[in-house]
Amino acid sequence: MTDNEIIRVLETALLCADAPLSTTELRKLFASEEVSPDDIRRLLSLLQLDWAEKGLELVSLSSGWRFQSRPEMQRYLERLNPEKPPRYSRAVLETLAIIAWRQPVTRGDIEDIRGVTVSSQIIRTLEERSWIEVLGHRDAPGRPALFGTTKQFLDDLGLRSLDELPAVESNEALDVLEGLDLGEQADQAMERADEIETDTSEDLSQTGEADSPTRSSD
Repeated sequence: MTDNEIIRVLETALLCADAPLSTTELRKLFASEEVSPDDIRRLLSLLQLDWAEKGLELVSLSSGWRFQSRPEMQRYLERLNPEKPPRYSRAVLETLAIIAWRQPVTRGDIEDIRGVTVSSQIIRTLEERSWIEVLGHRDAPGRPALFGTTKQFLDDLGLRSLDELPAVESNEALDVLEGLDLGEQADQAMERADEIETDTSEDLSQTGEADSPTRSSD
């Protein structure tokens, strides 16, 4: 096959895929002896150049390659689906940010940093969205779970690695997470979790315990 023929196959596969495709997966499109991994990477770079002036761009993410719309196209695409974007409570963004920038962390670590009890619903919903996962357990009483982010989290942010996250001291630390699309059901669940957390914090404040956050061992 010629390079142009291979590029055409790669382009078709990536445009039709519903998830990022790795170099290994893309190589399955061809006989293994015909196209090497280096060939795939070289031709993907050429394909990126082919789309350089178009509304879609070919990007390399944590789990593979995919086509996505350019940021400047978003305001036009929103007109096709003018739904109200999901709202993100500060509690949700802070919890996800702490896990992303300080991982691996336990639920107790998050509570120490935020100064309030972390709702179980927030943790559960982030896990259900495949943005966080248990990386292991700390060698401490109760063996609390250590949380970290997933490749899905990086893919949804359009990143290849955690190194591409802005510095934690930057004002972008929370802003960058607002681009994540929770979806209506997940957003409602997080809103309920935030209400629970607010009620819990108020109760602790009234009993004089707000300065001593509850530590969870799971």
